[in-house]
Amino acid sequence: MSTFDPAALECLAAIVEEGGFERAARRLNITQSAVSQRLRALEAQVGSVLIVRSRPLKPTSAGQLLLKHTKQLRLLRADLERDLQDLMPSGRGGGREEERIAIAINADSIATWAVDALGDLVRQRLPLEIIADDQDFTQEWLRSGQVMGCVTTLKSALRGCRMVPLGAMQYVAVAAPELARRQLPQGLTAHNFRDVPFVSFNRKDDMQAEFVTRTFGLKRVSLSRVFVPSSEGQVRAVAAGWGVSVVPELLARPWLQQGRLVDLAPGHTLPIQLYWHSWNLESEVLDALADALTSAAAQYLSA
Repeated sequence: MSTFDPAALECLAAIVEEGGFERAARRLNITQSAVSQRLRALEAQVGSVLIVRSRPLKPTSAGQLLLKHTKQLRLLRADLERDLQDLMPSGRGGGREEERIAIAINADSIATWAVDALGDLVRQRLPLEIIADDQDFTQEWLRSGQVMGCVTTLKSALRGCRMVPLGAMQYVAVAAPELARRQLPQGLTAHNFRDVPFVSFNRKDDMQAEFVTRTFGLKRVSLSRVFVPSSEGQVRAVAAGWGVSVVPELLARPWLQQGRLVDLAPGHTLPIQLYWHSWNLESEVLDALADALTSAAAQYLSA
């Protein structure tokens, strides 16, 4: 089996992660010509094109395999860094910029509990990169080899991966008090949900429709929506009177306690089960990530 040049592999990863040759060159502190040369040499060794020159740039199937291999090498180096940490002088350690440990987490978890969960690891100099996506789509980052683990709603473990249940995040329907008094005096019902716009994270976000269908026993609904691609931004938009939204109770709680939001369907929540998936490898770093996330989830999420 061929041995691949680690510098060339990191060059491939930089092109994909940065979205272009120029930015990859800046990250690696080499010329753009050197980036192209390293990629061509790697493609010649593999005997296949590794990057599709589209907008945005995308790895081919062979490129995805090498990208996953590169991230596995990063994981091995991160494990070694942890093993050597006690032997290194104070202030030393930590991975290089190009050796980030990437994981995918849904935006609502980032906004509520996941940052607290990972704080100790970051303070220990773990070179972490968190990629945000919808909880129904984070597993695609893991499936393609672009991340080493993900928080997702997918219950079944992907091939070559392991899965740990985290718990359920509870979602509630909220609105600003004035909007609720003016347009929804009886709260949210099966007869008036079409009378107000819903604030969604993005076009992939089906949380609003799922809450309405489950709460009122409907098969399918069509909602009027506006989009705010930020969990905190959704709450702020709702408090400003933009419309109704279904958001994590953890995020809405202080706003509800302060009277800046009202619960439109008291006693009704939408539980979303979350799971941690990661590569099935013996790794202190992956074990530490799993331990940190499961410990925090036990504190913040429902069993």
